[in-house]
Formats: sequence, C-alpha cells, structure tokens
Amino acid sequence: MSIDSLPPLREVIATHGLAARKSLGQNFLLDLNLTARIARAAGDLSACDVLEVGPGPGGLTRGLLASGARRVLAIEKDKRCLPALAEIAAAWPGRLQVIEGDALQIDPLAHLTPPIRVVSNLPYNVGTELLVRWLTPPDWPPFWESLTLMFQREVAERIVAQPGSKAYGRLAILAQWRTQAQIVLRLPPEAFTPPPKVSSAVVHLTRLNAPRFPADPGVLSRVVAAGFNQRRKMLRASLRGLAPDIEDKLRAAGIAPTARAEEIGLEQFCALARILAPRRGG
Repeated sequence: MSIDSLPPLREVIATHGLAARKSLGQNFLLDLNLTARIARAAGDLSACDVLEVGPGPGGLTRGLLASGARRVLAIEKDKRCLPALAEIAAAWPGRLQVIEGDALQIDPLAHLTPPIRVVSNLPYNVGTELLVRWLTPPDWPPFWESLTLMFQREVAERIVAQPGSKAYGRLAILAQWRTQAQIVLRLPPEAFTPPPKVSSAVVHLTRLNAPRFPADPGVLSRVVAAGFNQRRKMLRASLRGLAPDIEDKLRAAGIAPTARAEEIGLEQFCALARILAPRRGG
C-alpha cells in the first residue's frame, strides 16, 4: 500500500460512517492542501516524533507523514476513526502509532522519542485545557520543542494578545511567558466539515529554554488569576487578597495601584510575582 492508494477523505468518511460528532468537538479538515500547510508550519519534522491529538479521519496525519515526520503518535478518542487511521498506518509502515483514548488521561511520553513536536487540529472542547497543561508542566523546559495547534480564532487571538486589548488575559501571559507564539494560518468555517459557527486559526508556539522573566510559576499564576478574574477593577482592589500592603508592592513593581490587569505587561506581572513570593511562600 502507498500514499497514492489512499482514498479521498470524503470517501473515507462515507465508507466508515464518520459523521462528525458535536459531543467530541469534531470538525474535520478535509482539504489536503490545508493540512499540508499546517504540517509545514510546524517546521522540519524529519528528525522529530510528532504527537497529534484528535486525528479524526486522518487528514492532518497524512500531511505530517507526507511532510517527512520521523514518526507520528496519534491519540484518538473516537473508535469509529481507527479503521481509517489503520489504512494510513499501512501506507507508511512503522511511522504511525495510534492509541485509542482520551488525550487528557494518556501520558504520551512512553511512546515518543525526543525531539518531540505537537501538531494537532484540536477538538474544540478540550483544546484550551490541553494547551494549559502543555504550558504548565512541573519542570521547564517541557517534553515538546514546539506546539502547532488549531483553535477557534477567538482562542488563538487570546494566546497572542498584547496589553490593552480585550483579548489580553491569563492565556496570553501563560503562553508568552515561556514561548514565542504567533498565528501562522487563518481558516474560515467553510474549510471544515461540518462548518463550525466560528473561524479558526493555527498558532505556532516555540518553547523558550527559560521563561522570559524570572518568577515562581505558582505565584505568577495566582497574581494573574486574581487580576483578570476581576479585570474591570483596579489592581489595588482585585489583588487585595494577595497581601495587605498590596499598594506598596504594586508600586515597588512599577505598577500604578489604579491600573487594571489588561494594562499590565508580562514583565511587570513577573516583577510583582517576585515581590509577593516570600510572603506567599513561593
């Protein structure tokens, strides 16, 4: 069997009864030109193992293998997709391993050899949770070199947002503290089957060997969460629970106590986290 003998994805979906299920957050990308572009956005994969979550009928999986990925580990929750993925595995012997299960409950590291990159058209219902997990491992740097991920456009814009914008918040701080993040591809609803109600975008995140600015991850997370959970309040009010003398600490970090979280850059948040760390036991 070879790549040329694989049937078109629409035929695969019809043959195996793979109507997308909303409960699984499924929207299939069937245009192999687009899946090839996503694979290319991940960079040279010839010396890498690739983790793909939610391959569905395997459009992106084909793109990854055709682009030269050394090996692909695909985690698929929907057992209906397994026969279609088995056909792809037969076309590229020894280069595709498929695991049936929930990516939130599976540790992929036992099946991967570094260097590792993650490339996925993530199911909408678990995409943000998976991203947060990959960005907040117990130790840094993480197991992956880069993440090339499809999200709803709104989520993608939150990842790359800058201070002063409505999209700027916890996700931007989390991503930009430890990675270089950029949107590399935008896709309209009609690119998918079935078309979702929102546009999508692919974000490429390249890990930094160390965070941009020093800070204890736990303290930074508490500071950012408290600030953005009440984003319309001034920081002297939203952060009051972190320290009784929070106004003094804000000034020490170079932050006006009357500022709001969406006005504060990553470097200042990290500075405040360092100041709060001793009192917070960080």
